[in-house]
Amino acid sequence: MDPNSFPALIAIQDEIRDYFGWTLDADLISARELRDACEDKSWTHASWTDSGRQTTLLRLQERLISKPVTVLGAAAEADDIRAAIQDGHGIIAADGAVGILSEIEYPNIAWDALLCVVSDADGAPEHLTMAAERKIPFILHAHGDNTDNWNNLLDVLHRYETPLILTHQTPEHILGMHNPGGFTDGDRAVCFALAMNVLPSQITLRGFRTDIIGRWTGATHPERKMRKLEWMSRVLEIAGVNL
Repeated sequence: MDPNSFPALIAIQDEIRDYFGWTLDADLISARELRDACEDKSWTHASWTDSGRQTTLLRLQERLISKPVTVLGAAAEADDIRAAIQDGHGIIAADGAVGILSEIEYPNIAWDALLCVVSDADGAPEHLTMAAERKIPFILHAHGDNTDNWNNLLDVLHRYETPLILTHQTPEHILGMHNPGGFTDGDRAVCFALAMNVLPSQITLRGFRTDIIGRWTGATHPERKMRKLEWMSRVLEIAGVNL
């Protein structure tokens, strides 16, 4: 993974922490605890070791760079899936947006197109579980106030032996984890694709809105969520991917 071509996507994380009054220490603690929790569980699943997660990363990269990519945001609708499939795109779902696949009349084709789920684990558990049991790779993210959420999702992923890649949002180098940049699940999914050497011109956004809270959004404070969407828009502008 190479985030160095877009350093501003990582630098903006400090601005966002300052804006919301969050601490770097909280992000670091959550990230290290997630890494350690995976190490504790890796004795049953070899793919969850550092080297196993790196293998998952490389295999996923091969798939991501092979075709155009649609990133599904929290306002995704069934027509967005249909358009992505018709255009021959691979799909990255931002967290709970994976739930839209359950509303498609040809679900097997939709699931086959889904390459990964980028998640901080606050999406609807039943929808995230649908992807986990199909062994869709999860790009699982740690931040300061989601420890309970990632703990719960980690148990689900472990049960189904779901391939896993770990991300964080700190300037530190954390062995076995990556910081692709970005902030919300949606814009972080874009940053992840870019860090995997997908070109901005290969990426199409579907289900991204800044004027409303998408129906696939996890539990959130509405006023704060709208401010988060403003930051999402700034990240996407830096990334060169148009809403």
